[in-house]
Amino acid sequence: MASDLESLATRLRDELGLGEPFRDPGVGEFGLANVVFAIGDCFLEVVSPTRPGTAAGRQLERAGGDGGYMVLFDLEDLESARQRAERGGVRTVWRIDLPDISGTHMHPADLRGAIVSLDGSRPYGTWRWGGPNWTGRTGEGAAGRLTGLTVAVEDPAATAARWGEVLGRPVAGGEPALVMSDGATVRFVETGERAVEEVVQISLALPSDVRAGRARIDLGGASLALSDL
Repeated sequence: MASDLESLATRLRDELGLGEPFRDPGVGEFGLANVVFAIGDCFLEVVSPTRPGTAAGRQLERAGGDGGYMVLFDLEDLESARQRAERGGVRTVWRIDLPDISGTHMHPADLRGAIVSLDGSRPYGTWRWGGPNWTGRTGEGAAGRLTGLTVAVEDPAATAARWGEVLGRPVAGGEPALVMSDGATVRFVETGERAVEEVVQISLALPSDVRAGRARIDLGGASLALSDL
């Protein structure tokens, strides 16, 4: 999430060698404007409030600036995840079921760390939220791969267990983490001095010429950890 959508979108495109983003008019329902960049078979989205009183706007105020706000998972067995969330007392704040995709936003007070969206694409691997090139078919993103996320929370172990219960993924040993079916890792760390729960790092593998030897980029209130593709 960002207070200045266009500035951050330009930096992401330039720093990561991304193509032109899709702008989804549907997010206007939430009082937002957005850009969605495809990278590999995943997406990086920037949202920005367009009116007062939005959830993103309130989070910008709590965090004191830009930061990681939401995590969306494309699940092959969405209904089982929805049922696990319901049994666990996790509230749904928004739900939609379309012919080619379903979405389910979970209450951040129940899962902590971020708004988690449980989605299911049909056919699997398509992504309506990524625009016409991904609606009902698999598009082509910029060269690269999402390899992980780091989420800052007050209680990493409890939050990892909670996310794992809903997503149907075991908690890895050592640091609290979930390894998703595509190998991407969701790690949980303590909030530290800022005491703000949010996504604090996105890990990406990039072509060596795009990475240009960089290990990290700080932008949009979060860090991008880079490795070679």
